[in-house]
Amino acid sequence: MLMLAAIAGLVAIALWFPEAKAADRAVRAADVPPLWRVQIEHDAARYFGLQAQPARMAAQLHQESAWRVRAQSPFAQGLAQFTPATAKWLPEICPEVGEPDVWSPRWSISAQSCYMAWLYDRARPIRAKPMNDCDRWAFALRAYNGGEGWLRREREAAVRGGANPNAWREVQGFRSRAAWAHKENTEYPQRILLRIEPAYLAAGWTGGPACR
Repeated sequence: MLMLAAIAGLVAIALWFPEAKAADRAVRAADVPPLWRVQIEHDAARYFGLQAQPARMAAQLHQESAWRVRAQSPFAQGLAQFTPATAKWLPEICPEVGEPDVWSPRWSISAQSCYMAWLYDRARPIRAKPMNDCDRWAFALRAYNGGEGWLRREREAAVRGGANPNAWREVQGFRSRAAWAHKENTEYPQRILLRIEPAYLAAGWTGGPACR
């Protein structure tokens, strides 16, 4: 478990492309290639079943790379912005995605859906307190962006601080990482769930809002 947490800590860091920054101000759903959209819908259904949210998966890819196949930062590459270490490790939990290829849209879309389903399953309540779906998705997205290990420490700090460790808005007040990383990580789910996803839902993508 410790090794998994350490590897997960190397997960993709969102790259703020000019298009993504503009999307924060006035979001418009991208004109996604039809084959990509079909695959996103297929993989979301494959890994999430009746809870599939293709619009949310599309919103995350929009944020990660602005749909640029060759997108790269000092840390991550490709449509879903996986770090080399995470891409290499991912087949251990998602063997069906095959040999890692971050430059392949097909591999990136499948890997994103499988990894998000894995993180969503692990984003569970602490101390038997309730957690709604908005909070669960926010924690899963934060884990994708910045790693499970850092997030777990911040949720534990929330417990010690008397806050609700299962409410993402309360947990974001606790920091265990660098200030810049914490800012990016706490803003990441807000951009996806509250700004970008609604644009894809409005454009006709399947799903429904997790947060209102």
